[in-house]
Amino acid sequence: MAPDDALCIVMTTVHEVDLADSLAEAAVSARLAACVQRTEITSHYRREGAVERSGEHLQLMKTTQAQADALVAWIGDRHPYDVPETLVVPVTGAGSDYLAWVRSSVR
Repeated sequence: MAPDDALCIVMTTVHEVDLADSLAEAAVSARLAACVQRTEITSHYRREGAVERSGEHLQLMKTTQAQADALVAWIGDRHPYDVPETLVVPVTGAGSDYLAWVRSSVR
C-alpha cells in the first residue's frame, strides 16, 4: 500500500469540452487535484452488445493517495455517465520539487 502522501493520477473521461474544463477547474479549486491535464481522444468500447466509438476528453488529475478516494467520489457525484471511468494510477517516480508542489496544493 502506498503512503498517503504518494503521488497518483486519477483518470476520467467526459464527452463535452465545457464539462471537462468545468470539472478540472472545480477539482483544483476544491484542492482535490493539484493539476488537471485534458486531451482529446477517441474511445472504443462495448455498450449494450455493440462496439462503439466516440470522441472524449481524457483528464489526468494529479493528486496524492490521501485525496484519491475523495476525488473519485467527487467525480462520481458530478459525472454525467452512468458508469464513469475513474482510474487511480500510482506514480512510482517524480521530481522532488514537483512532488512537494502537488502535496502542498491538495492540502
